[in-house]
Amino acid sequence: MTGSSTWTNAGALARTVEDQGFSGMLYTETGQVPWMQIAAAAMAAPSLTFTTGIAVAFPRSPMVSAQVAWELAGETKGKFRLGLGSQVKGHVVRRYSSDFDKPARRLLDYVLAVKACFKAFRGEERLNHEGDFYSLSLLPDAWKPRSHDFGEIKVDISSVGPLMNSVAGQVADGVHVHPMHSMHYIENRLLPEIEQGAQLAGRESSDVDLIVPVFAVAGDTAEERAPWVHRAKTQIAFYGTTPNYSFQFEDLGFEGVTTALRDKMGAGDLQGMADTISDDMLDHFALVSTWNEMADRLKDRYEGTASRVVMYLTEEQMRKDPESVDKWGEVARASRSKK
Repeated sequence: MTGSSTWTNAGALARTVEDQGFSGMLYTETGQVPWMQIAAAAMAAPSLTFTTGIAVAFPRSPMVSAQVAWELAGETKGKFRLGLGSQVKGHVVRRYSSDFDKPARRLLDYVLAVKACFKAFRGEERLNHEGDFYSLSLLPDAWKPRSHDFGEIKVDISSVGPLMNSVAGQVADGVHVHPMHSMHYIENRLLPEIEQGAQLAGRESSDVDLIVPVFAVAGDTAEERAPWVHRAKTQIAFYGTTPNYSFQFEDLGFEGVTTALRDKMGAGDLQGMADTISDDMLDHFALVSTWNEMADRLKDRYEGTASRVVMYLTEEQMRKDPESVDKWGEVARASRSKK
C-alpha cells in the first residue's frame, strides 16, 4: 500500500517491490490522485498488478472513472483493477463540492454505470445506463476509447457497514476491507452481509474477492517492533474515533473505546489515543510477530478468506528503514509459497 509520490519515486518503488517478490501494489487517494503514479509504476515494473484502494467515486463521473481504468487495464495488459469508494460526507461535500445523498444506493448505481461503460467500450452493447443517480447514453465513435484485449476489468468497492457490504455482494467484484478489522468482524458481519447482497442479485458470494490490508508489525525483539507497534496503535486509534466504527471494538468486548478516543482527540492528546489501544486490542486488529513467523502468521489468519493481503505499513517502513527491505521481501516470497 502506498500513497502520494513523485512519478520518479513511484517507478523506483515499484522496481524494488517487484525485485523483492511482491505480487502487486495498491494506491490510495489522499493528497494525490493515483492514476499517474500507477502509470509510472507499471512502466517500471510490468510484472506487478495494480489497484486503487480506493479512488473516490462520487466527485468523478462514472465515465471518467471507466475511461482511466480502461486505459490502465490496456497498458498493463490486464493487470489493473479499479477500486472505488464513497469516502465520507465531509470530504465529498466540502472538499469536492459533490453530492453524497444515499451513498450506498449511489455507489451501487455508480458501479453499474462503470460496468455499462466497459460493455460499451468492448462493443458488446450500446451505452444506455439509466439509474437512480447516473444516466449515460452517448458514446460517439470519435470519443470511444481504443479497443484492447483486456476489457474484463474488475471493479471493487470499499465497505464497512451492512448497507455497503450488501452493495458489494450485489454488484462488486471485490471488497476493500477496512484496515481496522478483526477476523470476528470478517466472519460475523462482513461475509454474511456480502452473502445477503449476493442472494438479492442472484450471485454467489464467492464471486466477491476480499482485498485485506493488514497492520503487520515484524521484528525479532520488542525493541525492534516498538516504533511500528506505536505506529499501528496510532493509526488504529485514528480510525477508531469514527462513531460508525465503534462496533469494531464493542463486538470484541471493548466498551467505550470510541468515546475515549474522541475525547482524547478533542483534547489534542495523540499519545493518549495510541495508549488507549491495548495490546489485547492490537492482537485483533494487527499481526505482531518475528520476521521468520510473519508469513505463516499471515497465512494462518487470512488463507482461505482473503484473495489478496495488503501490507499497510510496509512501504512506510521500507522507506524509513532500508534494512527492512530485504526482510519484507523474504516475507512476501514466503507468503506467496504453498504451506
